[in-house]
Order: sequence, then C-alpha cells, then structure tokens
Amino acid sequence: MYFCIMQKIITIRTDRHNGLYDITNEVTDLIRESHVKTGIASVYARGATAAIMIQENWDQSVQNDVVTLLSKLVPSGIWEHDNQDNNGDSHLKAGIIGASETIPVIDGKPGLSTWQNIFLCEFDGPRESREIVVTIIEDK
Repeated sequence: MYFCIMQKIITIRTDRHNGLYDITNEVTDLIRESHVKTGIASVYARGATAAIMIQENWDQSVQNDVVTLLSKLVPSGIWEHDNQDNNGDSHLKAGIIGASETIPVIDGKPGLSTWQNIFLCEFDGPRESREIVVTIIEDK
C-alpha cells in the first residue's frame, strides 16, 4: 500500500532560453527530509514550456548535446503557435521530453545510477521562477 508522505515545491531561477538545470541535490534533500526508505519520488515541472529529464551530469557536454539535438529537431520560428507568443518550439520540446519523471526511493535515497541526475529542462527562459513539484510516496 502506498501513502503520500510529502509534497513540496522547489523553485529555481533560469538564466538561459534553453538549458538543463541539475535539481538532483534538492530532490535528494526532500527525500531525506521525508524519512521514506522505500517508495517513489515524482518530480513534475509546472509550466507548458519546461520538462523534467534524467540525464548524465559528468560534464556539460551531454546537456549541451540535448539542447542542440532539440534545436535541430524542433527549430524556432516556424510553428503556428508562434503567431500568439513566439514560443511554439518551446511547447513542442517540453512535450517531447515530458513534464515528469518517477524515481525509485531506495534506502532513503534516489535510486539513480552513478551517472544519472535529475534536470529541469528550460525551453522558454530565462525565468525568474520555475516551479518543480516533488511528491514522495512511501511503500508500506
């Protein structure tokens, strides 16, 4: 049986139009604060032009490659939605990546491998405030 133990909002500032921001430490701190040993952590980006991704954080190259790939797959300035607020590509990129990730909680820590980190993906920045909802659920 599962029980929601905690739900908190992480708020970060973004300084680029397109970029990945490592939020692993913030999520890890919330898991520790929850005292959940076994369960799941749902990490959800609020906003239609942001996403959550599990990716390598060895160096900046993988993060840069993600931004480059998405810019090539989804170029700016050619979408119908651009007529409203010139960010059609931002919505499409966020939709491709997805608004959330679910991470297992194992022994009170995120069940990530050595090279995995949790990133907020910004596709319409910079923003003074981006909210990420973290919901921690315990398996009892």
